[in-house]
Amino acid sequence: MNNQDINYVSLTDENGNETLYQELFNFHSDDFDKSYLLLVPAGSEPEEQVDVVAFSFDPNEDTDDYTLNDIQTDEEWDMVEGVLDTFLNDENLQ
Repeated sequence: MNNQDINYVSLTDENGNETLYQELFNFHSDDFDKSYLLLVPAGSEPEEQVDVVAFSFDPNEDTDDYTLNDIQTDEEWDMVEGVLDTFLNDENLQ
């Protein structure tokens, strides 16, 4: 992802509070046949320790919109965490 192509997502919690996030990266898993989106709070610095949130997503082929879905299984979480660890530990990917 190019820095000039940063995508922002607004998420609403169970209390109706809206928080702006920016895309860290996205990827497709052939094993699960799904695409995944990893987000960090908007405006966070690269050195800053933040919580990363992750979702699977279904792109809409007719528009730029997509639907975010909760990750359902421990196996999916393990795979996403592995990809995130690789991303964070490989300077060429950042």
